[in-house]
Amino acid sequence: MSQAHAAPEDEAYIGYMLSDVARLIRTVFDRRVRDIGLTRAQWLVLTRLYRRPGASQTELADMLEIDRASAGRMIDRMEKNGWVERRPDREDRRINRLHLTDDARRAHAAMWTIAEATVDDALAPLSAAEREQYTKMTERVKGRLQALAGSEP
Repeated sequence: MSQAHAAPEDEAYIGYMLSDVARLIRTVFDRRVRDIGLTRAQWLVLTRLYRRPGASQTELADMLEIDRASAGRMIDRMEKNGWVERRPDREDRRINRLHLTDDARRAHAAMWTIAEATVDDALAPLSAAEREQYTKMTERVKGRLQALAGSEP
């Protein structure tokens, strides 16, 4: 029986493997960024706002898949610690746009170095050709899942 068609109770079942790989890479990464003083919640906010500067609190909550109140508390803490700035929206003064501070951008750069090292360590058993093939196949699967979920790639 191939790994893709293993029985659901089998550890080799592809669904379990995908979930385990994602969980384990987050666990290793979490431990490594803790050394530079970042929690999972903080690095998630840094990553999302780095990719989408000027997002609103509601947009950030959606990206993090949490409620607006939880996002608000997280943003309050990060603003107090000098990581995030709230700036009024130019067209709608009721909305604040979220931006990373210089300190947060430096932390993001350090975090990114750790992320790259974590991925390199995770993929170490693969040859360069296998890594490229794995990346291309994963990209195709991701695209298919985005289409099934109704989101843009």
